[in-house]
Amino acid sequence: MKKLPGIALLIGLVSVLTLCQHTPMYAAPANSQVDPHAGETKAHRDERMAWWRAAKFGMFIHWGLYAHYAGSFDGVPTDGYGEWIMHDEKAPVAEYAAGASQFDPEKFDAETWVAIAKAAGMKYIVMTAKHHEGFAMYHTAVDGFNIYDATPFKRDPIAEMSAACKRAGIKFGVYYSQNLDWHHPGGSTSGPAWDPAQQGDFDSYIKTICAPQLTELINRFQPAVIWFDIPGDLTSDEIRLMTAAFPNDPGLIFNNRMGGGIPGDTETPEQHIPPTGFKDRDWETCMTINDTWGYKSQDTDFKSTQVLLQNLVDIASKGGNYLLNVGPDPTGIIPQPEVDRLQQIGAWLKQNGTSVYGTKASPLAHLPANERITVKNNTLYLHVFDWNGNAVLPDLLTNVKSATTLVGKTKLAVSRGADGITTIAEPAKHDPYDTVIVLTLAGPIKIDKSPDRVKAKADGSFTVTALDAALTGGLQVEGNAPNYDVGYWTDDDDKLQWNLNVPAGGGNYTAKITYSIDNGTTGSTFDLSTSASSTITGTVETTGGWDQYHTFDLPGTIHLAGGVQQITLAAANKPGYAVMNFRSIVLTPAKN
Repeated sequence: MKKLPGIALLIGLVSVLTLCQHTPMYAAPANSQVDPHAGETKAHRDERMAWWRAAKFGMFIHWGLYAHYAGSFDGVPTDGYGEWIMHDEKAPVAEYAAGASQFDPEKFDAETWVAIAKAAGMKYIVMTAKHHEGFAMYHTAVDGFNIYDATPFKRDPIAEMSAACKRAGIKFGVYYSQNLDWHHPGGSTSGPAWDPAQQGDFDSYIKTICAPQLTELINRFQPAVIWFDIPGDLTSDEIRLMTAAFPNDPGLIFNNRMGGGIPGDTETPEQHIPPTGFKDRDWETCMTINDTWGYKSQDTDFKSTQVLLQNLVDIASKGGNYLLNVGPDPTGIIPQPEVDRLQQIGAWLKQNGTSVYGTKASPLAHLPANERITVKNNTLYLHVFDWNGNAVLPDLLTNVKSATTLVGKTKLAVSRGADGITTIAEPAKHDPYDTVIVLTLAGPIKIDKSPDRVKAKADGSFTVTALDAALTGGLQVEGNAPNYDVGYWTDDDDKLQWNLNVPAGGGNYTAKITYSIDNGTTGSTFDLSTSASSTITGTVETTGGWDQYHTFDLPGTIHLAGGVQQITLAAANKPGYAVMNFRSIVLTPAKN
């Protein structure tokens, strides 16, 4: 995985990511001439992807020679990810490789690992076959730098995991670092090489290491998934070599990180959940349980079960999968805090899994921050993370025939107000993580998509947010509920727009804007304008960093005419690299 969340995997994008604190999309011009799935029909793709789309929840396993070092090399603890220790500490190739002679994970048991995943409700496993350190976690015939030949362990964990998954009825896939390889000559190093032993020709590396190992993995294990990492500039000939065995595994799914203009099957947001998912693309958020992917003994910053489980539901409600990582220790044990959390998630899924597995994304775009929706046919599953009175569905036009708690089958009162908002009564008993309500509809799902989306609050004010904005150009919504923001505002032609339903007669409004900005790129000016030709101009002031949001009063007032009015936020002048990371604007009726 990446060295740090938000570090560009394409070196030329480092400045953008330092700027925006957001993870990039792995996109490149399509190379259909060598894309193994370029000629696939929609029907065939749907058939190939069906199990993956239904699965929703998988286990990522980062385990390699880096586990032996456990976050420290030559007595020096690393500040970065455990699996990046060779790179971060600039460990000499031979010295790092020598650690393999002491790597003996005698407590590794594939059946135990698979049982943990199955008890957690996970439907597939993706395990590192070779990470950036170049050490193969299976018995490869390509060279001797592997767990069978180079360690006293003399076993093949990938083979054992593949067999154990097959017995348990869980799909098995492999992660393979095809671009970065800090051990083999010619592999990319993410920055300058630090050891002469790394010097070599990349094309030769592909031909002698990468392509042969991919062929081995496919022919030996028939993996359901190949999870590539860190795309590079691959030639068409290199791609042909790497994918030569793909026809031998016709159901194979692979992600968007191969490189060379190959889009792959799945988008891979890392360590975050995209607020609106991906339109017309399958996607999967990969995330750590603590802060690191590979084992690091000093990392005890474990996310709570509540956060992890609500992440799963949030992702499912947006049409994605959750690939949640474990980092086994050097003895072959998955750390107990990770196991505990997985067991708790599994217990919830045992009762509530029907509201997650096989569901589709919510068609409702404007739910309160504590609610999510998943869908099966004409049934909505309403997920309420915490109760603040009754639950509401602002956009649903179809009548709800009945509302029943999934656990306990308690019937709840349903009402529909004159404003069109459907209300579900709060149950007497709440789930500590997520209370699921089964909503049976009177007919096909119909959603209110009228343009007057943003309505005045009881005090007459309007709040427009990043999530509600219509965006142009390269702007992207990022973050997690309720704190979404719009970033990547590096083109001063890009803009954000909202439609407001303004009461008859209209009026003048004061404005407050919330954003963040790095100290080195302040000074942009921006216009907040309305379809009534009224404009306020503001200047971007310092907030102290991209992750520090502040609220500022804008000068003067802006006029909104009655009826549906459009407001636009656009850059007027951008002296620095970017305009801002935008979060929200509050418009309040001006006092006379």
